[in-house]
Amino acid sequence: MLSRIRTFFDRYLALPAAGTDVSEHALRLAAAALLLEISRADHEVSPEEAAAVAETIQEHFGLTAEESQELIRCAETERADATDYHQFTSLINQAYSAEHKAHLVEMLWRIAYSDEVLHRHEEHLIRKIADLLYVPHRVFIAAKHRADKRTS
Repeated sequence: MLSRIRTFFDRYLALPAAGTDVSEHALRLAAAALLLEISRADHEVSPEEAAAVAETIQEHFGLTAEESQELIRCAETERADATDYHQFTSLINQAYSAEHKAHLVEMLWRIAYSDEVLHRHEEHLIRKIADLLYVPHRVFIAAKHRADKRTS
């Protein structure tokens, strides 16, 4: 099992060489870790939230179901070992445009709304991540409204 994770990590998530841009794979890992963090913000991962994370990762990154599950496993390990969100948000800040950050915030909202219950811890965490990504409040609110199916 460890060799499979290492192989996946080396193949898809290897960090770039010094002096180069952040790798796409490291960005995927960072975004996936944040999505997982939202699913766990209320201390209970519903089946709907788990499915939403998997679907979001698969669709957004164009991965197969197997690649998506492997990325989730690697991101879960990174998330569990992280002491804060800076290691994830700093990578995203280096590479994502304002538009991409807004889209990521919307994906976070979609995970939070996937079980049709928005918990105050989920909302607080999304606000915190949006602040770390330097997403303006109006963009944060617009993403929330787009993700909330009840307002559509």
